Amino acid sequence: MNHNTPLPPASPRPLRHLSEVHRRVLTTAQLRAHGVSSAEMNEQCRAGGAWQQILPGVFLLHPGPPTSEERLHAVLMYASRESTPGVPAQPGPDEPHRPVYAEAMITGLAALTLYGFTSAPPLLSLEKIDVLVPRLRRLRSTGCARIVRTPSLPTARAVTGVPVAPVPRALADAVSELADASTVRRLLTEAVRGGHCEPAAVVRALNQAKLLGRPHVVDAVDSLLAEGRAIAEDRLYRMVQEYGLPDPVWNVDLRLPGGPHLGGLDAYWPEQAVAVELDTRAPRQDEDALWSEYARKREHLERLGITVVHITPRKLRDSMEQQAAVVRTALMASGDREPAAYVVVLPR
Repeated sequence: MNHNTPLPPASPRPLRHLSEVHRRVLTTAQLRAHGVSSAEMNEQCRAGGAWQQILPGVFLLHPGPPTSEERLHAVLMYASRESTPGVPAQPGPDEPHRPVYAEAMITGLAALTLYGFTSAPPLLSLEKIDVLVPRLRRLRSTGCARIVRTPSLPTARAVTGVPVAPVPRALADAVSELADASTVRRLLTEAVRGGHCEPAAVVRALNQAKLLGRPHVVDAVDSLLAEGRAIAEDRLYRMVQEYGLPDPVWNVDLRLPGGPHLGGLDAYWPEQAVAVELDTRAPRQDEDALWSEYARKREHLERLGITVVHITPRKLRDSMEQQAAVVRTALMASGDREPAAYVVVLPR
């Protein structure tokens, strides 16, 4: 036998090769692709052996406790659909490509920790790691893997090489397992204050998960919406200052002289009859009814000759300059319009 002759599957060479794999977590199929037989796997995982089976069909190639990264990848390997079992899922030091996990992503508290939430616990302190999979996958929760099902998977984000559910979905899955009101409130507040997502997206995810019937979740949502409005108002103030818009009157109510209340506005330029209204409605039960209320108020004001610029918190966050240009255009166009009806401006 020369040095080019292939070694039989029972040779120890594949085991030495596998011990050099970057994260040392592999599935049964991947081990077999390396030439490791079922008998060898069982032998290595015996008491006092060099390996351990961390989850069904997933092996940790050292005897000590798994690292947080190894636990994450083990859970994903357990839950993901096997695609090309002959290709190793874990790259070596000279292989920069990350593993590809089909139909599985980290969600819940583990996902929030990966996103950098300071109010989420460290990964190693989590007894269970939530993993999101399609509803029809035949999997069960076991060991450190908790299976969370969904009719359709959202688009995952890659965080430290791991597929992670979007923040609103991860929040909803985390909240579904939490009974402590202060913890829920801290997580929701950090999501908005940290710029991870807008309040409306969080409330929508909680509503879809049927969590808005829980009193401690409703209380946290009320705090979240107040936090979101304060952040949006601050961005509106900054937009006016940073882009040189004339100062409006802030947070006012409009009324017809001796007549009915026309509604509240976040900013109003009386001379130009231009108003800005922030859309901070929460899509809880009847989003269409809420939108209809916004639309009726806008139509009523515009019949009186008042231009209403409708801005969402997300637009203020992502395209503040563009929103400032829209407001500036409305202010400049006021001279070409018929004078607006006289209205009474009152502080709100």
